[in-house]
Amino acid sequence: MTDATHTPDAKRLSGATGVDGVSGLTRAAPMLENVTEAATACMLTMVQGNILAFGLGHWIVASQTGLAAGAVATVALWLSGGRGRWTVAAILGLATAAVDYLVHPSGFGPAIAEPIVTGIAAAGLSLAAATVRERWSRRRGKS
Repeated sequence: MTDATHTPDAKRLSGATGVDGVSGLTRAAPMLENVTEAATACMLTMVQGNILAFGLGHWIVASQTGLAAGAVATVALWLSGGRGRWTVAAILGLATAAVDYLVHPSGFGPAIAEPIVTGIAAAGLSLAAATVRERWSRRRGKS
């Protein structure tokens, strides 16, 4: 009996592996992670932790910041070959701070204050995600 997932269409739709054996989802994962960490950091920093103050305008600005910072960080990591969690966190933090400074004015302190806090938050989220992923992999016996 043939499993339905072995049909060509099922493999194509499920993110089947390419010529080099890597799926499309695996390729997109670092970009998606960088975008979500940068956007989340921006969202939380803009409302200074008060998620009840979060509105559509905040979401739009945070999405713009996250997409741009995630793309910049992903390209920088790809070009540099950076793989360590501290390297990824540092590059994401710097990219997020730079993009945040360019995308919108600071909501508190001097013009550079909010972008710096946002960059630190993005780096912290990146480190936290990497630590959780590493511990989860160890528990599952994959590393």
